[in-house]
Amino acid sequence: MAQNKSVEELSYKEASIELEGIIRNLESGDLELEESLEGYTRGAELLKSLRARLAAAEQKVSVLMKDIDGGDTLVAGESADTTDGLSF
Repeated sequence: MAQNKSVEELSYKEASIELEGIIRNLESGDLELEESLEGYTRGAELLKSLRARLAAAEQKVSVLMKDIDGGDTLVAGESADTTDGLSF
């Protein structure tokens, strides 16, 4: 599993693609225990980052949609709740 970049350095798309690859590898059952644990840990980091980025983007869109004056002014808002009961 290539982990050349930190999670923060990856674009959303890169992180998503890497997570998909990790999931495929874990589901295959062909990994050694150490590789599985490494993949699981990296996958959890990626998933947390992706959820946070998506929540931030959703909040920005929500704020823009609420601007009824037509000014499309982006103002600071609260982060969206990312607890969905899923665990990785």
